[in-house]
Amino acid sequence: MKKATQCVHSGTRRDPNTRGLNTPVYTSSSFEYLNTAENVYPRYFNTPNQKAVVRKICELENAEAGLLFSSGMAAISCAMLSFLSSGDHVVLQKDIYGGTHHFATAEFERFGIEYTFVSNRTADIEKAVRKNTRVIYIETPSNPLLLITDIAVAAQIARAAKAVSIIDSTFATPINQNPLELGIDIVTHSGTKYLGGHSDLCCGAVLTRKALAARISATAANLGGSLNAITCYLLERSLKTLSVRVERQNRNARLIAEFLQKDPRISNVYYPGLETHPGYAVASKQMKGFGGMLAFELDGLQPQRFLQNLKVITPALSLGGVETIICSPATTSHEKISPAERAELGISDNLLRLSVGIEDADDLIADLDGALAPAT
Repeated sequence: MKKATQCVHSGTRRDPNTRGLNTPVYTSSSFEYLNTAENVYPRYFNTPNQKAVVRKICELENAEAGLLFSSGMAAISCAMLSFLSSGDHVVLQKDIYGGTHHFATAEFERFGIEYTFVSNRTADIEKAVRKNTRVIYIETPSNPLLLITDIAVAAQIARAAKAVSIIDSTFATPINQNPLELGIDIVTHSGTKYLGGHSDLCCGAVLTRKALAARISATAANLGGSLNAITCYLLERSLKTLSVRVERQNRNARLIAEFLQKDPRISNVYYPGLETHPGYAVASKQMKGFGGMLAFELDGLQPQRFLQNLKVITPALSLGGVETIICSPATTSHEKISPAERAELGISDNLLRLSVGIEDADDLIADLDGALAPAT
């Protein structure tokens, strides 16, 4: 089946008694165990509602197996910790979500795990590999500057080093990018964003091969972080429209990026769908669409005034919803990173990250244009 059809039909569990079209919500935290193939329990990540959603996302990502988590960070941290022990080393792309960056700097040292942050250039990733490297972690497109990492090359470097490759593919979604097909071992998503898509869920997902999923599942059962049946139901419902939402967001983001690129009040636009973007060639090779995320820098304008003058677009946390929202990474997603580190990453105080929704693109462009005029 094609992606749009998978979004609607994959993983659905039909109740033969009621013959309803949707997967029933199994609210039980306790399940009978006599004469069953496995013991079912929410913390074991194997309830019917969990499995229904995992099956859908697995088919979208062409994965053998997966797990749902209560947040994107639960998925990312559990995936990494499943393959790291004291004395091991991990290579991480430095231009990543601020929460992941903070997780590494706050937790790895006390577990005896060594780590190295590098640029998204695959030559730098390869150079950072050591004999004790067990994980190579990338994020593409990256948060917040939309840097593009060559997924196939990064996966090849990990294989050569006998390390596990992990990617955060949240910005791309399974509609635009399928890293497992390019050789990556483990794909993670913050389902809070595009998979949920309506700014009302908090969840995460890990997709991989059966053998790796079994190892992650063992760690996950110890750490907890599973997802309840109601949230699973809401996530499954949201996934049915993932394809149509992302296709509209791809189109809107491209139109907005082109508008901002021509505006003299904007100094820089970061969107991989622009031919001027340094990662455009690689993105064109590994992505089916360029996504609904972009970032831009105001040229001499005051960000606070600009944000306050928006009428349709809302300054808010997170991303990936049907509504267009905007934020300053320096004061939100990357506030836990020091000013010096932000400067090194290119995250200026004038940088704004735009999560483009499904509204009419002309209305969004008019809102940006109107907010730019009096923002000085």
